[in-house]
Parts: sequence; structure tokens; C-alpha cells
Amino acid sequence: MPNLKQRGIDVYNWFEQRLGLGAPVIEAAEHEVPSSTSSWWYVFGSAATVILILQVMTGILLALVYTPSASDAWNSLQFLNHNVQLGWFLRAMHGWGSDFMIAIVLIHMAQVFLFGAYKFPRELTWIIGVFLLLLTLGMAFTGQVLRFDQDAYWGLGIGASIVSRVPFIGGPLVDLMLGGPIIAGPTLTRFFALHVFVIPGILLGLVGLHVWMVLRLGINEWPMPGRLVSKKTYTREYHQLAEKTGIPFVPDAAWKDAIFAAAIMLAVVACALWFGPFGPTGQPDPTIIQTAPKPDFAFLWIYAVLAYLPPSLETPVLFIAPTLGICAMLLLPLLSGEGEKHWSRRPVADLMIAVIAVTLGAFTRLGMYTPWSPIMNAWTSDPIPPTYLHNRTPLEREGAIVLQNKQCRNCHSIGGAGGMRGPALDSIASRMTEDQIIRQVLQGGGNMPAYGNALNPSETTALVRFLTTLRGDDLSPAIDASRRLALSSEKQSAPSSGH
Repeated sequence: MPNLKQRGIDVYNWFEQRLGLGAPVIEAAEHEVPSSTSSWWYVFGSAATVILILQVMTGILLALVYTPSASDAWNSLQFLNHNVQLGWFLRAMHGWGSDFMIAIVLIHMAQVFLFGAYKFPRELTWIIGVFLLLLTLGMAFTGQVLRFDQDAYWGLGIGASIVSRVPFIGGPLVDLMLGGPIIAGPTLTRFFALHVFVIPGILLGLVGLHVWMVLRLGINEWPMPGRLVSKKTYTREYHQLAEKTGIPFVPDAAWKDAIFAAAIMLAVVACALWFGPFGPTGQPDPTIIQTAPKPDFAFLWIYAVLAYLPPSLETPVLFIAPTLGICAMLLLPLLSGEGEKHWSRRPVADLMIAVIAVTLGAFTRLGMYTPWSPIMNAWTSDPIPPTYLHNRTPLEREGAIVLQNKQCRNCHSIGGAGGMRGPALDSIASRMTEDQIIRQVLQGGGNMPAYGNALNPSETTALVRFLTTLRGDDLSPAIDASRRLALSSEKQSAPSSGH
């Protein structure tokens, strides 16, 4: 046993003489921090780093099997799910790790903001943290695209349409993003390169710089009411506090970080085992228009905001609001680098965090299920109420079957049951003439897609015949005012037959 120990020491000394990494690592681990930072409020940064390591490891293993081509991507994920031993679990760990990492980074940013840790001399540390948040979201978005299922295909289409609205350079940006004017094979190759090489490389580099700055400048002390930050005196006061109350980060302060990181890892494992991987859902098919694509959890709030915005406000809100928000976060430490740190003395900061948290939570909940984006399962829901089928001809009843089978009730309700994205159909015939109904069904309009290619002539005829019977409480059928005026003019111009 002593010989093995001595051999281990000799091996360590051999590498240390040549690399010289042991001493700096030990020094960094044992560096002293104010005792007040040994708190459960300071564990989120370490947890985010551990989850990042998990993402890198699982991502490397997934890349060994995944095929980044439009024709094989979906099949390679199915192969991982069903043919590779624990492949589904590996995918689930990677997917849930992404969601947990975003949540932890957001909480960490909120904690840093509330504790005033962006103030002097940690301005650059905060700015780098903002870019780390953006890169984390970029990793999540590109990861969803790589699933290349229905949600990914249509979600990418929405993303490309947003990018195309950028003034002057929108078109070239779309071509750069998709590898051409449409979503095709080069699109997936580019997103694979972004997800596996470009974004992780920048992310790991900035994480290293972020950790280095934390070690160099010290962990932000626990804020105290009335203890103001001054560029002239802060550095001296911080070193005095560290000398007076300092404790080694390892093990005195790091044990809480380790416990919390382990708890997060167990939560990721539990979610992976219980809920499984994300998709892939149906194969991407641009001809399928009866679909309700949704982004991953982190982007549901954007999905809801876009759905509620009127078309005239979409472009300004999409480009002006995020730009202002990111600029405000980057300029925050430069404009407010001194002064009070404690949250009780900064009510505006408390209100901002509360409003942002409630807003994101509310829109995320709306994005999960909302009246304008119903659950797409009308064909398995309650049948059309019998009252709408009484005294109907066989052709009209056949139209009711078409209405149900084509899932029209995902967006339209009858008798109070169904979606609310489109208008209710109970009295559609009192608002639209038969010709108008035919035109709307075949050509679409507003937020309704065209169904001319999804219905054959007999189905169209039956559907329209059924819709023309829906007049609410026996309301009068809609009349084409221009046709009535033309008929009236013909009658007035016709010669009389009087004697």
C-alpha cells in the first residue's frame, strides 16, 4: 500500500514538473472568500457550470450517432430512442439538462442583480454573464432545430420569418441562417455546426473568463444596508473584510455548492427517467398544415407574445424591445456602478425582478395552452352536438363528418366546444354567403390557411352545404348585397308587359 501511494505521488510530481497546473488549481480552490458568501444564495453559478459539463459530455455522446442531414436526422433520433442501449435516456438527460441550465442561469442573473454584484469592480463580469445567457438560449434553440421534427421545422420557419424582417439585411441573414432561401439539407448542417462547435466554443471560452474574473476580483460579499460601493474605497474595504472574516472556498464554502449541484443533477436524472426525451414528433412535412408547432419550454413565452400581438406591432416589438432590453443589461453596470447594493434599499430593482418573473411565468403558461392555440385533438373530442344534425340531408351530414375529420374544430367551435382561434361556426351562414364560405375554405384568409389542396371537390361541397345550415337561432341567411343590387337593377330596367 505505501508503495502504491508513493507511485501515485511520483506520477503526480512527474506531470506537475512538466505542466505546473496543480499549484494554481489548488490555490484557486483554497482561495479565501468572505464568510458571508457561504450561503445557499451563492450556489447557482457553480450549479450552472456543472450542468454545462453535463451538456458537453452528453452532447459528445449524441454526436457519435446523430446524422446532421435532412433525410437522416429524424431517423437517427428514432434509432437512438429505440435501438441504442439507454439512448433515450441520454437524449432525455441532454434535453432536460438544457431546460435546467436556462432556469439556473436566469436565477443566477436575478440573484446577481438583486445583490448588486454587477457594481464596481465586477462590471465586466456582469457583461460577460449577459452574453453567457444569450449563448445558452442560442444553444437551446439550435438544439431544438436539430430534432428536425414538425415542431422544429415550423419553429425554424417562424424564426426565419422574424429574421427576414430585419431592415436592409433581412434577406441575406435568412440565406446565411438557412444556407439558402428555404429550409433544406444545408440548414441542418449549419445548425449542427452552430450547436456543436461555434456556440459551445464561445460559451466555454467565456465561462473560463468569467470564472477567472470571479477568482481575481473575489466573490461579491453579502450586501448590507447602508454599505455603499465607492470606486475609491471598495477594493481596500473588500480586502479588509476578506482578511477579517475570510474562509477557504474549499471546503468551507464549497460544500453547499456541491450539495446543490448534486441535487440539480438528481433532478435532471429524475425528469429524464420520468418524462423521457423531447421528441422527435412527426417527420417534417411542409404540406401538413393541420399542425400546432410549439417551441421548447424556454421559448413558450415568445410564442404567446407573438400570438397576442396585432400584426402591426409584431416587427417593432420583436426588434425594438429585445434590443432595448439587452442594451439596458449591458449598460447597467456602467451607469450604476456605485451606490447601494442591498435589495431593501433598491425598490425599483425588486419591482423589476417581480414584474419580469410574473410576465415570463404568465406568458409561458399561456404558451402551454391558450384559446388561440388549442390542443389539436378535435377528431377525438366530443362529437358534433346532435342538435346540429337534426333535419339535415345526407349530404349535409356528410359535411359534418368532413368538418370533424379535417379537425376544423381545433380552431372553430360549435355549441361552445372546440378551438377559439377562429370564429365560432354556430351562425356562420348568417354572416357569410355560400360563395364566401367556399372562397374562404379553398383560398383561406386572415389567419386561416387555404384548404384547397386538402379537400377534394365532393368533400368541399358537403362541408359547405353543412356550413350553410348553421344560422344560429334561425337567423336569416347572409345575402350578397352586390348581387341583390344587380337583381334589383335588372328588374327596374326590364320592359313592362302592360296593355
